[in-house]
Amino acid sequence: MRKRFLRSSAILASSISSLMPQTALRAEETVNYAKKLRESSLRQPLPTAEQGLSEPPTVKPSAWKERIVTTTFWIGERPSPRNPVPNDASSWDVHWAKNYGGTDDPDSSKRARYIPTAFTPKQNPFYVALPYNDLQKGGHKPEAPAVIPWFRSAYSGPGKSVLKGRWIAVRFGNRTCYGQWEDCGPFRTDHWQYVFGNERPKPNLNRGAGLDVSPAVRDYLGMADTDVTDWRFVEFEEVPTGPWSALGENNTFVLQERIKGTKLVKADEANRR
Repeated sequence: MRKRFLRSSAILASSISSLMPQTALRAEETVNYAKKLRESSLRQPLPTAEQGLSEPPTVKPSAWKERIVTTTFWIGERPSPRNPVPNDASSWDVHWAKNYGGTDDPDSSKRARYIPTAFTPKQNPFYVALPYNDLQKGGHKPEAPAVIPWFRSAYSGPGKSVLKGRWIAVRFGNRTCYGQWEDCGPFRTDHWQYVFGNERPKPNLNRGAGLDVSPAVRDYLGMADTDVTDWRFVEFEEVPTGPWSALGENNTFVLQERIKGTKLVKADEANRR
């Protein structure tokens, strides 16, 4: 496996720390030292063509990917000829269905207000999959720092995805829906040239599909189970409130409201003292 600059930084840290007396490193110094190492690793040169990057992305992250065959998938989906991998787990969550709360049944007769009637999802029911995974065994893929526009700002560790939870807009006719990137597919997990560049999706068993959307996204847009949509990446600040902002422990809206609530409680407690 190719050694990446992050792993090199970790090896350097281990080598240096082994030369230092353990008693000489106070807790505060250790934290500062680790912080400097992380900052140093992020300043390292990005991968070159010789290291496996064939060409840089040429499309702005905010540009629409137009006329993309889009299929419906769901958490808990069982394997089939056109879905060879079960969706009990995602590329980034081995307990995806359990953490969601159950199977996100796409049957419209078993759904109401964009969620299944059998339970209230514990994660955002508005989710999508795109055919790229930034992680591989041991850390990030070598091209990830160069091809993912927000890699440096979102990086939080060698084994943590900078893609999971990212917001995208999906457009169908005169309606636009918003969802979070929570899995990889359809079919591929390596097509960065399409996801971040100007290539079209590769041929596959689902008419060359390049986007999977959840039943909630399907229902909000009024699309068929397989249809043609446009999509683009959006910053969280661009996402308006809607049914996609109501539920989920992974939902940026919910997390921010929780932080605001905590701050208000602390302020109220401080005022009572």
